[in-house]
Amino acid sequence: MREPHIPGDADGRGLNRRSLLGRAASAAATLVVSQSVLSCASDAAGVDEDDDDGGSSSATCVLTAALTEGPYFVDERLNRSDIRADPVTGAISSGVQLDLVFNVSRVANTACTPLTGAYLDVWHCDAAGVYSDVGGAGAGRRFLRGFQITDADGVARFTTIYPGWYTGRAVHVHFKLRLIAGATTTYEFTSQFFFSESLTDTVHARSPYSTKGRRDQLNTTDGIYNSLSTTEKAALTLQTTPSGNGYSGVINLGVRVG
Repeated sequence: MREPHIPGDADGRGLNRRSLLGRAASAAATLVVSQSVLSCASDAAGVDEDDDDGGSSSATCVLTAALTEGPYFVDERLNRSDIRADPVTGAISSGVQLDLVFNVSRVANTACTPLTGAYLDVWHCDAAGVYSDVGGAGAGRRFLRGFQITDADGVARFTTIYPGWYTGRAVHVHFKLRLIAGATTTYEFTSQFFFSESLTDTVHARSPYSTKGRRDQLNTTDGIYNSLSTTEKAALTLQTTPSGNGYSGVINLGVRVG
């Protein structure tokens, strides 16, 4: 399912040539990544699952789904953990801080092992619902985009802000996982994760989100979210905890590679 896009919408994000090319590439990418992914709830970063004997329990793998890349991916190759700054202007995107931990695992015969050396991109809109570097208000800027390479434990960490909303979509964050050898991408998986409506209500009541008003789509009315099964929705809804003046959350992913 393609992500809705309205040229010249209320956020002023008209399609430029780069966006049109990106949409064409996105359509091809969606065909490549339309396989399933397994979410692994493991004892990796931020999750402690000790068994009765005091050791770590084995990972549990839960089937989830790939979702469309959408029209707003730009392969910026920005290797950074904190994606709030615009490297063009130095400006920091305003909003409630969100710290993310991705635990990425390779799945074989239902067993999860850390997937190391994988490129994990994250991108999403700012508090006003604007994406960087795709035309309109975000043209020529590069905020709220970046990638990390998973470490020896299969972990990638990001610091960002809680996303805002734009017409036609529930609140969400995009991510793309790739294995890259030299100039060749040997594996690619793309999806999105969502947020609980109660948490979004709480965050969006704060400045600067509150100036935009209440979102026009909820999870329950979002076509992409509703393409998921109940189990898949649970796997792709970020579970958060308060952290300072913001929140932290963990996404557990497991993929079948090769």
